[in-house]
Amino acid sequence: MDQTGREDAPVAPDETPPPAPPGLLDDIGRLGRAFQRLFGAQLKLLSAELGLARSAVHWLLIAGLVATVAAVGMGLTLLGLIGWLLAQWFGSWAWALAALSLVELLFLAGAMLLFRRCMHWMTLPATRGEWSAMMRETLRRPGPQGSNPEDVP
Repeated sequence: MDQTGREDAPVAPDETPPPAPPGLLDDIGRLGRAFQRLFGAQLKLLSAELGLARSAVHWLLIAGLVATVAAVGMGLTLLGLIGWLLAQWFGSWAWALAALSLVELLFLAGAMLLFRRCMHWMTLPATRGEWSAMMRETLRRPGPQGSNPEDVP
C-alpha cells in the first residue's frame, strides 16, 4: 500500500466510496419537510380555527334565523305605524291602505327591476377580451347531436 498521501493513490477495498449526490426525489422530499416545518404552526392554527368555526356554525344559523324573525317583525310594525299615520292623515282607513299598497307595489317593482338588471350584469362579459374568448369558445363547440339519450324527455 502506498502511504505517501497522494491523491491518485488507489483506494483500499475496506474504504467506502463517497455517497452519491442526492437525486431529484430526495430534493423534493427535503423541500416538503422544509415547508412542513415552515408552515406547520400556521396549519395547526388553521385547523384550530376551522374547528371553532365548525362549532359556531349552529350558533350562526340560529342568530340568522332570530335576526330574520326580528326584521320581519320590525317591518310589519313599521307598516302598521305608517298605515295608522296615513289613516290619520287621510281620515279613512280605506284610503290609507290603498296608499300603503301603492307604495309597496312601487317598492316591489323597483326590486324586480333591480333584480333583472343584476341578472343582466351577470350574463354580460366584463371586457372585450372576455367577449371574444366567449365567442371563440362558442364557435369551437360541436353542433347539437340530437342522438344522445339525455336529449329525449
